[in-house]
Amino acid sequence: MARVKEAAILNSGSGAWAFESLANSLSHTLGVPVVSQPTELNYILAWDGATPPTGQSFVPFGAIECANDKRLIAGVFKSFGVPCPETFLLSDEELTPFLRRQSSRRWLLKYPISCGGAGHRFIQVGDTIPDDWPRPLVVQEFISLPRPEVFRFYGVGGVLFGWNVRRFPEDTQDPSPFVAHARGAHYEQIGTAPPRAVRCARRALEATGLWRSWGCVDMVPADNGRWLALEVGTDGLWSHVDRDIQPPCIAEELETRLGQTFKAWRERA
Repeated sequence: MARVKEAAILNSGSGAWAFESLANSLSHTLGVPVVSQPTELNYILAWDGATPPTGQSFVPFGAIECANDKRLIAGVFKSFGVPCPETFLLSDEELTPFLRRQSSRRWLLKYPISCGGAGHRFIQVGDTIPDDWPRPLVVQEFISLPRPEVFRFYGVGGVLFGWNVRRFPEDTQDPSPFVAHARGAHYEQIGTAPPRAVRCARRALEATGLWRSWGCVDMVPADNGRWLALEVGTDGLWSHVDRDIQPPCIAEELETRLGQTFKAWRERA
């Protein structure tokens, strides 16, 4: 009988404190310990080594890196034809001519290594960009909706579930265009997802290498029944997927599916 390889939650380095609560929760869900050094099979949370950790990673390391950097997401979405708002990676020299040519539309300058919309801003000709802002610049068309909202799918082990929408309460005064839980938005479970939203979510997860392990996709509706992927998320390196979801059945299903998929991956490895 083949030996089952050692597996653990890898939470190491200067950022480990930020993942401590999630690491302990995942340890219970997956039935493996939390460690500071790589083992044979790793669920990577914090890691600040100069090279990827040794051993295998449940979520591919490159997919974690991609999910943490909107510049990488933009490149992958373009290469794989993922439906998304028009997005451009621009140098400082290219920005002003671009904005002048495209002045009929609203554009966002997205901070590439943030989550929850942190750092995002509307951009127009003449705006000053800080020297320490990561380059190239991620400039994306802003999709205006009657009510600010973002739709989300979760995918674990090749299965999509948990279709929900993130909105601000109806009595919110001047809601932010960046619909983040950290800004006061809440999750609402909704009915069946439109087929085009399902296809968009799957393509986004496949393109970024998250489909067979796990990740989430944020999307918005567009004209003619289209759905556009904004970004993907997963756990590890600089951020993790929010588990504070209402109704709680979505978070419960997420943890159940993670446990099952991780166990199956460990047995195959």
